[in-house]
Amino acid sequence: MSNRPVVLVACALLALPAASVVAQSGDAKKGDATEKFPAPPDGFDKKRDGIERGKTEVVEYDSSTVGAKRKATVYTPPGFSKDTKYPVFYLLHGIGGDENEWPRGGVPNVILDNLSADKKLVPMIVVMPNGRAATDVTARDPIPKQGPAFAAFEQDLLKDLIPFVEKTYPVKADRESRALAGLSMGGGQSLNFGLGNLDTFAWVGGFSSAPNTKRPADLIKDHADAVKKLKLLYVACGDKDGLMRVSEGVHKMLDEKKVPHEYRVIPGGAHDFKVWKSDLYHFAQLIFQDGGKKAPEKKDELKPEKNEPAKPADEGKPSATNLPNAQYPRVHADGRATFRLKAADAKKVQVFTNYGLGPRGHWDMTKGNDGVWTFTSPPIVPGFHYYGFLVDGVFMNDPGTDTYFGTSKPTSGIEIPEKGVDFFHAKDVPHGEVRSRWYKSKVTGQHRHIQVYTPPGYDADPKTKYPVLYLQHGGGEDETGWAKQGHMHFILDNLIAAKKAVPMIVVMEKGYATKAGEQPAAPGRGFGGGAFEDVVVKDLVPMIDATYRTIADRDHRAIAGLSMGSGQAMQIGLTHTDTFSAVGAFSGVFRQGDVKAAYGGVFADPAAFDQKMSLLYLHSGDQGLDEGIHKAAESLYNTLQKDGVKHVVFRDAKGLGHEWQTWRIAFHDFAPRLFQPKK
Repeated sequence: MSNRPVVLVACALLALPAASVVAQSGDAKKGDATEKFPAPPDGFDKKRDGIERGKTEVVEYDSSTVGAKRKATVYTPPGFSKDTKYPVFYLLHGIGGDENEWPRGGVPNVILDNLSADKKLVPMIVVMPNGRAATDVTARDPIPKQGPAFAAFEQDLLKDLIPFVEKTYPVKADRESRALAGLSMGGGQSLNFGLGNLDTFAWVGGFSSAPNTKRPADLIKDHADAVKKLKLLYVACGDKDGLMRVSEGVHKMLDEKKVPHEYRVIPGGAHDFKVWKSDLYHFAQLIFQDGGKKAPEKKDELKPEKNEPAKPADEGKPSATNLPNAQYPRVHADGRATFRLKAADAKKVQVFTNYGLGPRGHWDMTKGNDGVWTFTSPPIVPGFHYYGFLVDGVFMNDPGTDTYFGTSKPTSGIEIPEKGVDFFHAKDVPHGEVRSRWYKSKVTGQHRHIQVYTPPGYDADPKTKYPVLYLQHGGGEDETGWAKQGHMHFILDNLIAAKKAVPMIVVMEKGYATKAGEQPAAPGRGFGGGAFEDVVVKDLVPMIDATYRTIADRDHRAIAGLSMGSGQAMQIGLTHTDTFSAVGAFSGVFRQGDVKAAYGGVFADPAAFDQKMSLLYLHSGDQGLDEGIHKAAESLYNTLQKDGVKHVVFRDAKGLGHEWQTWRIAFHDFAPRLFQPKK
């Protein structure tokens, strides 16, 4: 790509329709209208399910400029690693804001996470500082009083903040790896400080820049030097914004000085976050590209963006969940999936996505001349996901896939493989068996169905006895989930073959129960001291010990579960320490008011707890629903550790949410910890 800098200046013209943009470069003919920066697609600023997310934290740094500690909000990208060096984007707020204005009103983390999931930007760290460099000035003070503090931020940025970031985070410390942009007052600062320090910044942006911007003639001292050093200059303002004259003046100066640039026009834009979020969406995609990324030039790229991404170059492979000979859905090497459904008479068909497959709102499919509807998705988080089709608003399963009981009904599923991850695959090792069994429950007065995993060699050696793990499913699922969706039998087969786990029996019950003579409980209810607890303790455990070759004592029994099953495992295991000695909770820990009083006071005496329980294992993802669960689990772990409890472990699956890949990982880490000889 050419090293010629791309300088972008954005404003808006009243005469244009709402979705159009006028873009002019210094080389172009005036009036050459092309839509190079279409409105962002629907949902660009909405939090998606099923994607990896970055982290946002507030940090403090020592400011020699101010003589005090100052705060900044820092975003690290999805998959952040201390072993990788990242470029840094410094993003500034407006006159009434501070380090919280962008996170509060502009959701930069959401916009950047979505762009990252769609592979539309270079992974970057984003620093959102307080652009008011003073100890005695706030947003409530008169604007004249704030002015010197805004000007002083230039030195705070250059001498204090940037060195702090480069010392604290793994970043690339060169000018081509630094970008500076801001909104309103911060847009003026960005133009002033960025163009005045081209040895520090190569990418500069101003969104609705305020009058604190220097006079156009004073912005750039050496235009030839700016042409050489700038990778991108982007200035934005809406046509309904009274500050449009500022950006327009900058554009005219650049045009007169023949500095190559793009002049973007956003019709109908006001002085608000609707404009600034759109600017961030486009600016973030342009910065840190090799040699500077030019605006789209192909005719088909000048059209408004569609929700459907471009089809991957590779044809993909049928999903592992497909029925025999079914070619769709197909999974591509980059994690995208192509879905097809023949529905010649349908008016609208969508891929239903509310089960972790993608963002809520569903994906619109495109109808071909043959009556076949097709859609290729954005990259999907690896693992197993439920989905279905909405055909003219009516839900149906995909006739090309197997179904899985996981949404309170049989539902289609797709498997997105993760490169190099095969711990849950069937391998060439000795295999155990997953057996189906019915038994009569005295608690419910009905026959109940369970699945029981027996380890490799169970039938060959009639004398060996085994410990038992009781493993529960989540809400809306049933006793088949752990084997069919979770592949627990393959995980355990592989661990046992590698001598990493003790051979064990695993019992999987349906987690819904109603006592005899009572009204049936709705799925997902009836646990936590209710009928299911009695089923496990009074019916299930005695039946398993009488039927299978078990070591029938508490030291050789454990109970675990995911989501709803996690709550069941915590309640049953921690209140029946005479029956169970280990508990595993996967994505199902919720905040406790008084930890010492929880679960019958089992945590009140840490030494006694460690004497009774060999393991309390807490695990979750950190995205979506699991974000709150993760915090609750970590809080419980920290409290117990502080109180002196030793036999508690906390683990997580970074970037994953409330989904089967998280629970497979949890089980793979949990099982080897069970029933090990005491040291």
